[in-house]
Amino acid sequence: MLRFLGLAALALATVGRASADSDRHVVVISLDGFPAWYLDDPEVSLPVIRGLRDAGASTAEGMHVSNPSVTWPNHTTLMTGVRPEKHGVLYNGVPKRTAGAPTVVDPRKTQQELVRVPLLFDIIKPNGLTSAAVNWPCTAGSESLDSNWPDVPNALEHTTPRLKDELVKAGLTEKFERGGGGGRDEAWTEAAAMLIRERKPNLLALHLLELDSTHHQHGPNTPQGRAVAGKLDALVGKVVQAIDDAGLRDKTTVFVLADHGFIANSKTLRPNAILRKEGLLTMDGDKVASARAFVVPEGGIGMVYLTDPATRDEDRKTVRRLFEGAEGVAAVIDPEDFPRYGLPKPEDHSGMADVIIAAKEGYGVGGAVNGDAFVQEHSQKGTHGYLSTEPNMNALFVVSGAGIKPGAKLPTVENVDVAPTVAHLLGAPLEDATGRVLSEFLSESK
Repeated sequence: MLRFLGLAALALATVGRASADSDRHVVVISLDGFPAWYLDDPEVSLPVIRGLRDAGASTAEGMHVSNPSVTWPNHTTLMTGVRPEKHGVLYNGVPKRTAGAPTVVDPRKTQQELVRVPLLFDIIKPNGLTSAAVNWPCTAGSESLDSNWPDVPNALEHTTPRLKDELVKAGLTEKFERGGGGGRDEAWTEAAAMLIRERKPNLLALHLLELDSTHHQHGPNTPQGRAVAGKLDALVGKVVQAIDDAGLRDKTTVFVLADHGFIANSKTLRPNAILRKEGLLTMDGDKVASARAFVVPEGGIGMVYLTDPATRDEDRKTVRRLFEGAEGVAAVIDPEDFPRYGLPKPEDHSGMADVIIAAKEGYGVGGAVNGDAFVQEHSQKGTHGYLSTEPNMNALFVVSGAGIKPGAKLPTVENVDVAPTVAHLLGAPLEDATGRVLSEFLSESK
């Protein structure tokens, strides 16, 4: 591993070649919910990640993420170079809106059902390059991944057969099923390391989750959060060691990044309770019987669905009257402004909300329907999903290894820039990306 870090400082590999290079490799490691500011926090032990940063390139303020600042949309942006307005992923699943009823989100969907544009795995396959993904969202049913253990309910049922057999033989399925958050991260990391050593894919993407759940439960900038961040650093070290073991250290670029940051909060906004009091949704016992308006929470925002076309304009005005200027509400956003936030308009995406309620820092949006209070204290200590203009949503970003200029630094980057840069490094340009190649970080420009 130390040899890899040392070599990263000397890497002068050629990039920007006209055709794909099967001798080049990129590993993308996503540490879910890892805020940018952890990188410079002396109380967080990150020897491996900081070693990669010092030998490679980074940013002063992390990486700007996409709206909504939640897991599946941002992981899809990282692998497409476009925001949700183009790739279509709005939730950790597919929203289903029904006239007069609450909108529900189904995570049991394939890549084809979730994503409207090709992922990097699809882009590089026709160029003769191989790929693997471990716990990467929106990849179930991928026709391009050579090895895939996707982030989806009942994930092992959707794992590529050869890899599943290897996971069973290695005892990783058992470890995964009994392990909880930390044990699952360890199983996913060991699977990624195995794939690097044995398959040597040109592109491998790994997604680890424990820090996100820890921050939700305890909040960021806590002893629990800092401890898990340190555990993740050790897991990144295992991946780097696997690269070295495979003899790929001089041919591999490593991205260590995140999908979003985190904000500590102690209060929940309960817009559905207010909509119920206003008569815009009705109850049958403890279930919603009907809903002209219903809010699907995404952490720091609430996606408001107005389900009756005949009353939609009237109901939109009611939503604004009820929530604009209310405690904890930063903004009520109408569809004409959605493109400013990288989001589609409802007429362009059947799953898109009709209004967005954006929370202030310290408040999250909940989905509860019962009760009368709009603001309530709650036990969850941290969340994300806030508008991406909130600095605490900035995510970790470090890139190191082959083709990267040691010591290069920018104030920040956009997460739409990751996919074009990865594709460029592999010699398989991404033509339709919103983002750009981060040429300032490359040891040789095209």
